[in-house]
Amino acid sequence: MRGVFIAGTDTNVGKTWVACQLLVNARTVGINVAAMKPIASGSFGFKNDDAVALINAAESEEPYELINPYNFTLPISPHLAAQEAGQTIDLQVICSAATKLEKNGAWLVVEGAGGWLTPISLHHTMADVARILNLPVILVVGMRLGCLSHALLSAAAITTSGLRLAGWVANSLPRNQTNKMLKESENIATLSTLLAEPPLAYFAQDDSSATTQHQAATAIARLLGNNKNR
Repeated sequence: MRGVFIAGTDTNVGKTWVACQLLVNARTVGINVAAMKPIASGSFGFKNDDAVALINAAESEEPYELINPYNFTLPISPHLAAQEAGQTIDLQVICSAATKLEKNGAWLVVEGAGGWLTPISLHHTMADVARILNLPVILVVGMRLGCLSHALLSAAAITTSGLRLAGWVANSLPRNQTNKMLKESENIATLSTLLAEPPLAYFAQDDSSATTQHQAATAIARLLGNNKNR
């Protein structure tokens, strides 16, 4: 498949924000995009807020069930939410939906749930979702205390999974969030050294300025400029 899988170092690190920035700016430069949130929990009503945000960013008219095949109400781990709902998450259902969304050569942006190894059953994790879709991975690092270890562990796990880490994004979390990171720029420099590459982009999640748009456009150019992402 052609596209990227958006993984995170944890939940609430800005995966949806980053995915939406990529989708909007890809459309701006004329790229045909498609969005997907295979699994979501913590939804209020029939549709999940993150999935709706992706739909709006992609200006998608595809059926909701293709974009978000598994949608659960309780804000708990997907494997427990599925058990509570009496469902089993089927990787083939997700793969089939992604194939339909990718029709006509669309660049597919798939957002995971939680962290890289978030369980979706007692036998599979989000890593298995990324593997069956065979997409390069963008790791979203929420810049807060503890993110260095989380980022390094996640990057190592992605590589171990046999998928390619296409890059990472430093996401500065909203100013009213607890554990706002001190010495953020120094920590980004540390991760750039330890991950052996600078971030694809630096986003301030509470900022939709031209700077953010430029960062997203630059990230897309770097991603699509690499033939391995096509």
